[in-house]
Amino acid sequence: MGKLVSVNIYVSGIVQGVFFRAYTRSKARSLGLTGWVKNLPDGRVQIFAEGEEDSIKKLIDWCKVGPPHAIVEDVKVEWVEYSGKYKTFDIIY
Repeated sequence: MGKLVSVNIYVSGIVQGVFFRAYTRSKARSLGLTGWVKNLPDGRVQIFAEGEEDSIKKLIDWCKVGPPHAIVEDVKVEWVEYSGKYKTFDIIY
């Protein structure tokens, strides 16, 4: 098992109303990650993910492209202390 890490990812661009959260949940779960994804009032999407560092990096790379119809302009990554408190990866409304 790889090093366990946590990250906040902030994605900006045309990322709301294009199923970004649903695609993110699917991608994160396929990578074995836990955490959540939500829309922010300023139009960005925030992702909090925990898991193996390699899988987190794959999610970050995916965020730079996003799902079909999304236009990703910027991805900001903030590494934070691993908590291990999430059991699944969900959408927060």
